[in-house]
Amino acid sequence: MPFAIEGRARGRIFPLDAQRLPDWCDRFLAPAESGDIFASRFWYDLILAHALPADAEPVLAVCGADDSLMVPLLRQAGGQLRAMVTPYSLVWRPLMAPGADAESLNGAGQAFARLLRGHAPTRLDALDPLSAGLDDIFGGMRKAGFAVGRFRHFANWTEAVPFGSGWNDYLAARPPALRNTIQRKHARALREGSFSLATSPGASLELAIMAYVMVREGSWKPDEPFPDFDTALLRGAAAIGALRIGVLWRSDGTPVAAQYWLVSQGRAALLKLAHDEAARADSPGTVLTSMMIRHLIDEDHVTELDFGRGDDAYKQLWATRRQQRIGVMLSDPWHPAGLLELARQAASRGRAMLQRSRGA
Repeated sequence: MPFAIEGRARGRIFPLDAQRLPDWCDRFLAPAESGDIFASRFWYDLILAHALPADAEPVLAVCGADDSLMVPLLRQAGGQLRAMVTPYSLVWRPLMAPGADAESLNGAGQAFARLLRGHAPTRLDALDPLSAGLDDIFGGMRKAGFAVGRFRHFANWTEAVPFGSGWNDYLAARPPALRNTIQRKHARALREGSFSLATSPGASLELAIMAYVMVREGSWKPDEPFPDFDTALLRGAAAIGALRIGVLWRSDGTPVAAQYWLVSQGRAALLKLAHDEAARADSPGTVLTSMMIRHLIDEDHVTELDFGRGDDAYKQLWATRRQQRIGVMLSDPWHPAGLLELARQAASRGRAMLQRSRGA
């Protein structure tokens, strides 16, 4: 496959050999303070410096006659491409240049397909199916003869916070069992310990980072795939004013629960939380979450709470709206691996139809 295609359906793939995106990428990137933090330079430079798999090379595909689309990708050891998504990414999307319209994105999709021709299937995931321009891009790929197979990736629970409402309004809408737990455990937690919140660089942030690491090591969670990422993210987010990290302390000064959120343009996203498993009966995670949300609503005046990846049961206590993040497999039907992927998708659809018919 050529490294680049020219003409009206222009497309190129750029390998990245530095721990930050080139300056020319800025036209495609969202400002970190725009509410689109996972499409910002802050986020991608963080991935390049601290969350690259050892067997993957970062590349950028730039497509369209007017360079209307940039697609951050990882090229794996066998040459297969996939989205530049980490376990920390709550959403990912192809990045569109300002002013890109449906026609230019459709053309960019065709160019992207031609760039991928001859490759094994490319996986893009953590997509919001309602993202603007996505249907135009994939429509262009189909026009170029590519198959675009969708699959369910992960659930995302969110809760809107109406303008003018406060913590008490939010709490009144929660299930009675959650309200009861908060009422019973909150006062005791503050009577026997304390709560701290760090938002900016300095000694309080470094203490919170130390506490988070300590709590996580005593929690139920597996080892981090990229051990340096959390610390780099916490310091970087604090530097741009996007961090809210909270810690619940025991009276002896040891942390019992910790969690952190990213706040941007009225949206607060919970990235990580952990508590000491030995203190589970005291519900330290629930108490800390209530303290954090109270601050986010009453002090930061956020309009949306995002509880991150997954269908964890506790999220349904705090939020009522479930969104589905999806993935797509982009397959060249003339490539042997693409043909196999299409056969796999057809078999999967057949099994699903059979299960539905049996359940009817």
